[in-house]
Amino acid sequence: MAKSVVETPLMRQYFQIKQKHPDAILLFRVGDFYETFSEDAIMAAEILGITLTRRANGAAQFVELAGFPHHALDTYLPKLVRAGKRVAICDQLEDPKKTKTLVKRGITELVTPGVSTNDNVLSHKENNFVAAVSCERDVFGVSFLDISTGEFMAGQGNAGYVEKLLTNYRPKEVLVERSDRTRFNELFHWSGFIFDMEDWAFSRENNRLRVHKHFDLKSLKGFGLEELPAAVTAAGAILNYLDLTQHHQLGHVTSLSRLDEDRYVRLDKFTVRSLELLAPMNEGGKSLLDIIDHTVTPMGARRMRQWIVFPLKDTTCIRTRQRVVEYFFRHPEERATISEHLTEIGDMERLVTKSAMGRISPREMVQLRVALQALEPIKTICTQADEESLRAMGEKLEPCPDLRDRILREVTPDAPAALGRGPVIAHGVNATLDELRALAYSGKDYLLKIQQREIERTGIPSLKVAYNNVFGYYIEVRNTHKDKVPPEWIRKQTLVSAERYITEELKEYEEKILGAEEKIAALEEQLYALLVAEVQRYIAPLQHDSQAVASLDCLLAFAESARRYKFICPVVDDSMIIDIKAGRHPVIEQQLPAEEPYIANDILLDTESQQVIIVTGPNMSGKSALLRQTALIALMAQIGSFVPAECARIGLVDAIFTRVGASDNISMGESTFMVEMQEASNILNNLSPRSLVLFDELGRGTSTYDGISIAWSIVEFIHNNPKAHPRTLFATHYHELNELAGQLERVHNYNVSAREVDGKMLFLRKLEPGGSEHSFGIQVARLGGMPHQIVERAMDILQRLERERERVEGEESAPSEKKPNGPSDKVRKASPSLPRDEKGRSIDGYQLSFYQLDDPVLSQIREQILDLDINNLTPIEALNLLSGIKKILRGY
Repeated sequence: MAKSVVETPLMRQYFQIKQKHPDAILLFRVGDFYETFSEDAIMAAEILGITLTRRANGAAQFVELAGFPHHALDTYLPKLVRAGKRVAICDQLEDPKKTKTLVKRGITELVTPGVSTNDNVLSHKENNFVAAVSCERDVFGVSFLDISTGEFMAGQGNAGYVEKLLTNYRPKEVLVERSDRTRFNELFHWSGFIFDMEDWAFSRENNRLRVHKHFDLKSLKGFGLEELPAAVTAAGAILNYLDLTQHHQLGHVTSLSRLDEDRYVRLDKFTVRSLELLAPMNEGGKSLLDIIDHTVTPMGARRMRQWIVFPLKDTTCIRTRQRVVEYFFRHPEERATISEHLTEIGDMERLVTKSAMGRISPREMVQLRVALQALEPIKTICTQADEESLRAMGEKLEPCPDLRDRILREVTPDAPAALGRGPVIAHGVNATLDELRALAYSGKDYLLKIQQREIERTGIPSLKVAYNNVFGYYIEVRNTHKDKVPPEWIRKQTLVSAERYITEELKEYEEKILGAEEKIAALEEQLYALLVAEVQRYIAPLQHDSQAVASLDCLLAFAESARRYKFICPVVDDSMIIDIKAGRHPVIEQQLPAEEPYIANDILLDTESQQVIIVTGPNMSGKSALLRQTALIALMAQIGSFVPAECARIGLVDAIFTRVGASDNISMGESTFMVEMQEASNILNNLSPRSLVLFDELGRGTSTYDGISIAWSIVEFIHNNPKAHPRTLFATHYHELNELAGQLERVHNYNVSAREVDGKMLFLRKLEPGGSEHSFGIQVARLGGMPHQIVERAMDILQRLERERERVEGEESAPSEKKPNGPSDKVRKASPSLPRDEKGRSIDGYQLSFYQLDDPVLSQIREQILDLDINNLTPIEALNLLSGIKKILRGY
């Protein structure tokens, strides 16, 4: 390929530009096309599904080539970015018509998964964050920026805190220092796009100065970041990355918010996933976001996602949100009116960003004006409300009437999507522009007037004014009337039956009309640029409007959820009590058939009398739903939403931990049990007095007695922990754990009721006091479609095992002394299916043996032998029986 580089000036220019960003796909503008070459062309053709060709490039040389029309950039660019590619856009920096040499070209933008303002790349309902992680010894700095909205945040803490933020903010791209890449991978197991930066990009001192320079500050005390150097380092790394990607217009990035760990409930990645807060775990399912997100603006939808994964820990802020929701719930007409006006606002937040970057289109400018107009009635309703918090929100809205009126006055209502595709500046704004338009668009009328005037003046009825490319506008006169031609006309062309003339008036008009369109385009561009500059003066108030609208939209959505689903306003206080009456799962309830009611349940947890509830019951009875609904109700209460219950009191929760459902990570070499233990360890090492802990089927990834022992020990640890008594729900199949209620004062047993009627299961799904002694596993297998013969055989085996268990228990002569802090003899007693010695004692500990499982053929032989009356068996009968067994074994 090196030989090809020097063959043509164009390819030499291409490779010179490509060297600046070798890891990016370079879209190289050539005329009306964006072209890719060499390895870029091979990748682009595969991702975009476009034709890959070869272009001759000198003697015996060729280069791969793939391209698409420049106007299709918005179609193809998103596909490249979503495939995880960085894309450098190289444009022509001068008009090819005005140069006789190679057109000057340069990179105008570097688009990456985390840095884009392209509407087709962005999702309107979620932020597009780029994150940077600064890895220091024991402290990690992290920063997030959404360049499309201007949101910029930074914080620092331990690895667990940073992982939580990465999980909840879900950045599209993470920046790390190249030398720290291995450590980052080991700590965070991040599966998204990662970009390695050079060491200088994470220099602490340089980055501090870079942040100061951007915000024109001498200190970051106003942002609360002066004492968080790792956070500032990460923020500076993002600003360095924006320089690298040619994003220099950052007037909309006006503040850097501190990410404060103490403000929000701790939700780790296991909890966000298992509670299905933002996305369902199973295809076709629904998340909490799907159920309660009734927002009508894109910025409201983005704010809703953030509120769900960052519940509040401040009761004052929670109650403020609740009061606004309560107001809208009680005033449906005002709620409907505001919602209607909110739909007119659109994505005002990203329009403001485009304005700051000078990229707002004329059509988007009209939308900005419509948004400002819609703010007026919203402000009026809010400021006239009898709810103080809502009035305060209304007073923060600034409709910017001067800007709104200027846009209304200067931009045509049906402005095009881009300059040059139709009239943008309204009539009456600029006299010169109006005159040029009159020339360009009313030329036919002007020429008809000249033609009519000359006909009347000369008396030549067939005279006509026309145009050709050779000598422009002319007057044509038939030969029969050429004696009437005025002497000042200049003859230009003679035809067989006519003569063509030009006049000074026509030449002057020609000069005007031919340059009018170019002058119109230039003047419109100039006037529009002045308008954009005016909008940029209002960036700060427009951003405040966007943020207020986003919050208002979320609170309206909460009120709408309360109306649709019959949610109630919970009491959120500083107590340690969670008391839920007739609680329901907000997602499952909405997925049930209309005729099937959701079975509501009560839950009471505190730290003094009922700290741990052990929930037993069969599969499909609703244990997992009960655990999840408790956590979801607590979470919903602390984001300010109403909740699905008859009444609820939520003593403030500062962390929600879940160990719910299987989450194998086999691709990382981790088994189900290993993941269970890792998640459980994360919970036990981070308990706090206000934690809410959910364990579901802990220990089922290992042998029965290992699982019982681990579960037993964990419940003891949670109960006896001197530093914290976290409120805990522990769902299990291990009925042996019911004995803990008799040994630990704050542990209580409950079961989710089920009944067996005529061999069929009836799931009542009602939580009742007391433990359950039955799993009904075989009945559930029947409901799951297990073949009939397997179910019947399983019943036979179960009955035999139960008989053997009863026999062994009956033969025990001296039960072991109960230990106060461990499983009883019944729990520790070996199963009848274990290998035993002559006294019936287990000889292999608690590990079940695979070879002891019943086989149908061996079971048949055993039944024959057990049924024999040996005392009355004749020798010939014994031989025949032995022969029959031998035949069975041969077939076996």
